[in-house]
Amino acid sequence: MVKRILTPIQKFVHIESLSGLLLFGATVLALILANSPLADRFQSIWEYKMGISTSGFELIKPLILWINDGLMAIFFFLIGLEIKRELLIGELNSVKKASFPLFAAIGGMLVPVLFFLLLNKNPDNAHAWGIPMATDIAFSLAILTLLGKRVPIGLKIFLIAFAIVDDLGAVMVIALFYSGSINWSLIGISMVLLAILFFLSYRRIYAHGLFLVFGIIIWFLFLKAGIHPTIAGVLMALTIPIRQQMRVESSVGDLCEIVDGIRDSADPSSPLLSKKQIEGIDSLEDWTEKVQSPLQHLEHKLHNWVAYLIMPLFALSNAGVAFQGGGSLDSMLGGIIAISLIVGKLIGVTLFAWMAVKFGFAELPEEVNFKQVIGVSLLAGVGFTMSIFVANLAFFGNDYLLDSAKAGILIGSLIAGVSGYLVLRMGSKKVV
Repeated sequence: MVKRILTPIQKFVHIESLSGLLLFGATVLALILANSPLADRFQSIWEYKMGISTSGFELIKPLILWINDGLMAIFFFLIGLEIKRELLIGELNSVKKASFPLFAAIGGMLVPVLFFLLLNKNPDNAHAWGIPMATDIAFSLAILTLLGKRVPIGLKIFLIAFAIVDDLGAVMVIALFYSGSINWSLIGISMVLLAILFFLSYRRIYAHGLFLVFGIIIWFLFLKAGIHPTIAGVLMALTIPIRQQMRVESSVGDLCEIVDGIRDSADPSSPLLSKKQIEGIDSLEDWTEKVQSPLQHLEHKLHNWVAYLIMPLFALSNAGVAFQGGGSLDSMLGGIIAISLIVGKLIGVTLFAWMAVKFGFAELPEEVNFKQVIGVSLLAGVGFTMSIFVANLAFFGNDYLLDSAKAGILIGSLIAGVSGYLVLRMGSKKVV
């Protein structure tokens, strides 16, 4: 039983950790190119416009917006799948399990925002308050994994659950505060389509093609309606059924019959499959589809694509901040964001987690101490992916403030990551 629980978590940690290393590499490459003689050519790649244009329809965007609005919708779709799984059957499916990471995440969102609002005196920057509330799970888990056996599995689970709650908060903030003027008629149409998918999910009816077509239409409606289209990814994920059409336990007999049929109808003299074997393989594929959870299947298929392609590509296209020219950045804005990420997360996560335990609302995970919680609270200041994403929304069209915000995110994330690593290394003993 323990192995069944830990193996998926360890696999998740491994994927996210490697993704964190790729993110780091893509970030360094983007910074080098943005501050090299190739800077203009590097920037022009992301400004290259592409899309579809007909007599009655046009959808043309720069490449960077296809990444931020299109590919990142898949990233948010995966986040939605993870949120739904955790809420229904994972680490957030009961009050007892969810309390500790929930309180920590609430503090980790509220206090950094409070720090930003208190420190910022420039009304032009006020819209950036959502930037320091985010945590990058890939980077933070990659740093945590560097500690090896010094880190108990309970601390990794806490960080994963905490980051998922944090992601949910970020999604809500983007939907409510970082969307444009809303076309409610288009939103109404998309809600009708979502309602149809929710009904099909409730009846455990799932057709890949239908959900894909509906998903593309809903994404486009959100894009044109003024709500950021990545929110459509999260809502689409919530329509994916988590229950399979039939239980494995009750259909093992069918599987045995199919396998026996494939074996018994084999022709040893022929290199080709017999007609009955082909029919048996078709039946096997049909059986596999029915016993798989659609949510689990999609999460498994998308995780590598998101971790190894979409997120590094996002980093490569968005992390290139030009530091040339000395005074070309708003150091005050960057400094406020960095402080809010580091100090805000440190105080917010630690204080709210401590209060939750102190007043009996939650309890520390097994083998986890508060020194380790402090270390994780620093790692939570590694905002990177989601913070840069919110910065793009907050300062869209203003490269000066956007680059200043990105610089603050990069510096704050670097300091938070190194500090968190050192605190965890000093506060954890190696498990033999």
